[in-house]
Amino acid sequence: MKNPNNILDQFEPIDLKEMDRVKLMNRTDTKFIFTNKQFEMVMNEVRDQYRVLEINGKRLSQYKTLYYDTKNLSLYAQHHMGKLNRYKIRHRTYVESETGFLEVKFKNNKGRTIKKRINELQPPILWEGENRVFLNKTQPYDPNTLIPAIWVNYSRYTLVHKTELERLTIDVNLEFVNNEFTKKLDGLVIAEVKQEKKKSTAFLKMMKKHHIREGSISKYCMGIALTCEGIKKNNFKKKLLTLKHIIEHDTITNTK
Repeated sequence: MKNPNNILDQFEPIDLKEMDRVKLMNRTDTKFIFTNKQFEMVMNEVRDQYRVLEINGKRLSQYKTLYYDTKNLSLYAQHHMGKLNRYKIRHRTYVESETGFLEVKFKNNKGRTIKKRINELQPPILWEGENRVFLNKTQPYDPNTLIPAIWVNYSRYTLVHKTELERLTIDVNLEFVNNEFTKKLDGLVIAEVKQEKKKSTAFLKMMKKHHIREGSISKYCMGIALTCEGIKKNNFKKKLLTLKHIIEHDTITNTK
């Protein structure tokens, strides 16, 4: 992806300590998928309303996320069926800050996302001790059935609204890695608005102005659907076709 630092350098910075006011562990999420060109246009129009997270002089942060699922991908199947009250289980590494968390995300039938996590520097290999206790308390699956499913890696800009309780994440340079494939989506931008309750703010108004529609497919489900053969993906077909329309075919690369 073209580096948009020339745009984001115009934003005022915010540090990690100041980010505490927008942890939003219980929130609503609204996602959008669009192109690099649209990204640059929208950022220009909202730069006076948001600040950008800066860590050690860097505004683009690397995230490495390992998702866990059952052998038959039960968590993916729940998403594919559109089931409410569903879970994601993952370990996320924040490369720049050298921190890691084991996380459970729960999406309830009221459209709210509730995230719980514990400090864990490295992705767990065995479920034992504190990790096992945490999983037993936060989700319904037997930890013994949960195995690594896919790595989802990307770079992220994090923006915080200057006055509203809102965090905006912009993910670029997506990479999905499983045992068989590495798939890169270099021409795709995924934005996610995180709020305590849905409210029309500057970014959402720009999405409406430029006719960029909300798109709800998760990065986990996207990665599984794009890299795993022989799984059900009919219910994601329309969303996957939308991805193809957003980016050029030659920006999608596969490595055996």
